[in-house]
Amino acid sequence: MGLISGVLLLPLAPVRGVVWISDRMVDAAEQELHDPGVIRAQLAALNRSLDDGEIGLAQFELEEERLLDLLDRRRPHRTTSSAPTAPGTGGTP
Repeated sequence: MGLISGVLLLPLAPVRGVVWISDRMVDAAEQELHDPGVIRAQLAALNRSLDDGEIGLAQFELEEERLLDLLDRRRPHRTTSSAPTAPGTGGTP
């Protein structure tokens, strides 16, 4: 950034700082929202609510499906590779 543009944009520095901080807060909130430990705790609380009769089975199933989908999206999927093996590594020639 040049000297002139730095001086001209100086009044916007507080705004840029607030935008930067809010971006960091959104990132942290999204990370916490999709944390597997938090999702598991929500599933446990959901099970307790069903056991205590606070919610019905239909509501439980909808919420459980949503939470399990969130949890499944966070797990790295293992795919089986069909790549050929290199010669001499036990594969067929």
